[in-house]
Amino acid sequence: MRLLAVADTHGDSSLMKQLAERAVRENVDLVLLCGDITLFDDVRKDTIKPFITAGKRVLILPGNHEQPLTVDVLSGVYSVRNLHDSYAVYDNIAFIGNSSVNVGPHGVLSDTEVFASFKKNVEKSRGLKQVFVTHVHPSGTRADAMTLLQGSRALRKAIEEFQPSIVIHGHAHEAQGLEESIGLTRIVNVAKQARIIDV
Repeated sequence: MRLLAVADTHGDSSLMKQLAERAVRENVDLVLLCGDITLFDDVRKDTIKPFITAGKRVLILPGNHEQPLTVDVLSGVYSVRNLHDSYAVYDNIAFIGNSSVNVGPHGVLSDTEVFASFKKNVEKSRGLKQVFVTHVHPSGTRADAMTLLQGSRALRKAIEEFQPSIVIHGHAHEAQGLEESIGLTRIVNVAKQARIIDV
């Protein structure tokens, strides 16, 4: 399965149009919008629409720049799945989502909430290849050293315990494009630099 994953687009409509064109050109099966889709809840009309017009399946989740309610509204308007605290299965791959937001004006998630969310959805999707989709990076990684933003301890614990195939995140702009690993898990920071990822 081929993915186009991006985060931290912050309402950049022209970027979204370019990415939708890239999704068509690269023949991607699924688009992941990994949070900070808006700039403090300022929703632009072409935030998600270009991907829908291009006929692409889209999964979204909130970042620290939007209220969860904003993502719920976008999900309803464009008939796309809000992956936060949930999972979706395509081609026998479970995409397990939790924003893991630990900073921002809209409230933060506790480590207990984040880990429990991953655990619940890992258990529901047992037997499938698992991909974690989040906004915040895991703690104790090189991304932590490259940004002032602290990674999620609960996400790190979930990776170590459940060993998903891949974790796709954004948030740490300074570390965009960085790839590293925790055990057998590949960690990919898509930030504003969208990535094509084959799963």
